[in-house]
Amino acid sequence: MAPPRVMLKQNRGQNTAVVRKGVTTRSQNQNSLLNNVLNKQNIIGRETRAKRKAEASPAKDKMTKRTAFANITNAIGKTLGEQNRLQNKVAPQTIKTNIENNAEKRVAKATIILKAIQPPPPPLAVRPINKKGDVINDENNPNVPPKIVNIRSSLDLEKSGENSLYVSALEDVTENVKNGLMFTKFHECEKEVKVEAAEVVAPIERHEDNNEEKVLPAVTLTDDIPENLLPDGVLWDFDAENWLDPLQVSNYASDIFQYLRERENKFRIVEYMERQVCLSGWMRAMLVDWMVEVQESFELNHETLYLAVKLVDLYLSQMTVGKETLQLLGAASLFIASKYDERIPPMIEDFLYICDGAYSQRMIIKMEMNILKVVNFDLGIPLSYRFLRRYARCAKVSMPTLTLARYILEYSLMDYTTITFSDSKMAAAALLLALQMKDLGGWTATLQYYSGYTLEDIRSICITLNEGMHKKHKEALMTVRNKYSHKIFFEVAKLPLKDKLDI
Repeated sequence: MAPPRVMLKQNRGQNTAVVRKGVTTRSQNQNSLLNNVLNKQNIIGRETRAKRKAEASPAKDKMTKRTAFANITNAIGKTLGEQNRLQNKVAPQTIKTNIENNAEKRVAKATIILKAIQPPPPPLAVRPINKKGDVINDENNPNVPPKIVNIRSSLDLEKSGENSLYVSALEDVTENVKNGLMFTKFHECEKEVKVEAAEVVAPIERHEDNNEEKVLPAVTLTDDIPENLLPDGVLWDFDAENWLDPLQVSNYASDIFQYLRERENKFRIVEYMERQVCLSGWMRAMLVDWMVEVQESFELNHETLYLAVKLVDLYLSQMTVGKETLQLLGAASLFIASKYDERIPPMIEDFLYICDGAYSQRMIIKMEMNILKVVNFDLGIPLSYRFLRRYARCAKVSMPTLTLARYILEYSLMDYTTITFSDSKMAAAALLLALQMKDLGGWTATLQYYSGYTLEDIRSICITLNEGMHKKHKEALMTVRNKYSHKIFFEVAKLPLKDKLDI
C-alpha cells in the first residue's frame, strides 16, 4: 500500500540507505511511520468487519419469547427514543386541547356518579306534602333530600377560561357525599345493575297497524338451562353446570368436539417411512425432540407444537424429503403453526437463528408454501391436546393428573408407531394411563359419556403408550422428560411407571 502524499513530501529530502546487495530502501523513520499507518488501518478494518457481523446476526435475546404485554415497538416501526422525541415536540396548543378534553371527560364522569349516588327519598310518611299531593322541598327539613347540584354551571366554568380548566364538578357536593356516601351509593347501584343484568330484557313486539307496543314476559337465563337425562353412572352434567358462563360455550361445546371427531377422517396419516429413502424413525424422533426444545425456548403454546408435528407427518406422508431438509421441514411447520395459533408469533429471523444459519429465508418461505399446498391451506386440524383438555375438565380431574396425561401425550409425539391413531383416542388413552399411574381408577361412565369411547376402544392404545414410556431413549431425546421433571409441571416425569395395567 503506497504511503500518503503528505508523508512523501515530508520525507522527500531525507537520504536513503544502501544495502550490501545494491537494493535501495527508505529510511528507518519513514518505515516506522508507514508501519503505524498500516497498523491503524488494520485495526479500523477489523472493527468495521466485527460491526457488520454484529448487525447482520440476530440478537441474542431471540430465544426468549415475547410476553403477553411485551414491547411491540418492532410492529409499530418506531423505537422508544423516537417516540420520546415525538412526545417532546408536541405543541403547547395540543397540550391545552388534551387538558380540555380530559376536563370534559371528568365532568361527564362526575355527572354519572352524581346521578348514581343520589340518596333515595325518605318514606312518604315523613315527607311534607301539599294539598295537590306534591312533595314540598324544604331545605330546613332534614327529612327532605338535598338539592342536586346543577352540573350545567360547572360545565360552563370548565369551558369559560384557561384558569378554570381544573374546576371540579363536585365542588358543591355536601360533606356527607364527600365522606363516603358517594362510594356507598355507587356500590349499591352497582349491585342493582348486576341483579338486573341477570335477567333478559323483555322484548317489545310492535304491530304495524296501530303502532302499539306489546311487552312480552321476561325470560331469565336460568330457564334456558337444559335438564338432560344422563345415562346410568354419569355423575354430573358438566355443560349444564357451566351454562351461565359465556366463556365455556356450554350450549354447543359437545357439538364442537363432535365436529372435530368427524374431521379426523380428513387428516388420517398412514405409515410413510418405507417410502422415505433417507429417513428413519430415529431421525423423526430427533426432529420432534428438537421441536419440543424450540417450543420451550420460545414459550409457545402447546397447541402450536402439536399442530407443527401434525404438519410434519402430513407432509412426509405425501412427499419425499432428504435428510438435509428434515430440519427445514420442522422449522417451517413451527413457523406456520405459530402464525396460526400464537398472538405474537416469532419472526422468520428467529427460526433462521435457531437453525444456526443452515437455511436461508427464501428456503423457509418456499418450504412453507409447499406445506400449505399439501394440506390444501386447511389448518383446522383436530389435535389430541384439545381433546385431552375437554375430557379432563368434564371428568373434573386434578391439575397434577392432567399434567401427567399431557406428559404421556407429548412423549408419544416421538413414537412413530402412534401416528396412525386418531387424536381423540390418543387423548382418551393418555388420560386413562395417567389415572392408572396415580391409582385413581379406570375408565368411568362419565369419561365414556363425554369422550364417546368405551374401554375396548382405547385399551390397545393405552398399552402401546405404556410400552413407549418404558423405552429408555438416549441422551439426545431427553427434552420432554427434562421438561416435565420441573416443579412447574409437578415433576410428573419422576413418577414410577406401571409394569402392568389394570384395565
